[in-house]
Amino acid sequence: MTDTPLDLGPQTRIVARLAERVTDAQLADATPCPRYAVRHLLGHLLGLSVAFRDAGRKDLGATTDTAPQDALPDVGPAWRAELSKALDELAEAWRDPAAWTGMTRAGGIDMPGEVTAAVALDELVIHGWDLARATGQPYTPDPAALESAHAFLRAAAEEGDRGEGIFGPVVPVPADTPLLDRALGLSGRDPRWTRPA
Repeated sequence: MTDTPLDLGPQTRIVARLAERVTDAQLADATPCPRYAVRHLLGHLLGLSVAFRDAGRKDLGATTDTAPQDALPDVGPAWRAELSKALDELAEAWRDPAAWTGMTRAGGIDMPGEVTAAVALDELVIHGWDLARATGQPYTPDPAALESAHAFLRAAAEEGDRGEGIFGPVVPVPADTPLLDRALGLSGRDPRWTRPA
């Protein structure tokens, strides 16, 4: 993890482009997240974008106090515009150096700003892969975001702090595989996951 502000914009734009290409017919398709269809994954991305935007702004309240496991997320008819806007606002909130200092909150958990940013980048990188894999799209995350996510996940694995329902068990991945695959394994995902036939 880093306490040096990173621009979340490159990764939020990658996720936004993936979401733009999702068809209505794919909304019920399976994803690497066992409980989530594509529509639920998109709903989760929308909710976390709003929550981490508000965490960056230090605008604490209902959006930052709700644990992600409290309900199965979903999307409404205007989800494309809503998600695009929330992702843009998320990136903008974390361009303010003040977002990275002091304490804030996301998912009902109080964290230092730099840790909150690392969690946000991890969510964007890993769920970007989930969405790409579920919808058959190519995926190359932002290199700086991937480095941050991998460092965050490695630290969580080394400390044994897997979070309450946030990560699955680590999936062993060879040390010489690409960094994205190693991050996925640390997040509890099998990099070989493919859409059901």
